[in-house]
Amino acid sequence: MRALEAQAETAAHWSAREYDALFAPDAPRRVALVAAEGDEVRGFVIARCGPDEWEIENVVVPPENRRLGIGGELVRRVLQAAQDAGAAAVLLEVRESNAAARQLYERLGFAEAGRRPGYYRVPVEDALLLRFSIYNM
Repeated sequence: MRALEAQAETAAHWSAREYDALFAPDAPRRVALVAAEGDEVRGFVIARCGPDEWEIENVVVPPENRRLGIGGELVRRVLQAAQDAGAAAVLLEVRESNAAARQLYERLGFAEAGRRPGYYRVPVEDALLLRFSIYNM
């Protein structure tokens, strides 16, 4: 997952320690979905699972696999899993400048719910907080 994430400049870049902590026994419950074809990993998504809200923490599709529907399918599966688990909403943050991701999330039914000024580093940039209401499914 780390090798794939390193190829995607718009992904959240986490250290090995942070990846290890994601699925530690005492960590909040999470799901990771991986899109693969044969031995090739083509993308993944990680979401934290709360009782009422889920949060998509990272969506990674390397440049050579973009515009093939992989990211959309991964996010749709998270939305379905959240609905199956009884959650009311799914949240995520996206760089304001990440137009492709923002268009994808809008097509899937996410709506802007807030802004986090200066949230991202290198470069410093605002994060848009997006929310999907499960009741829209």
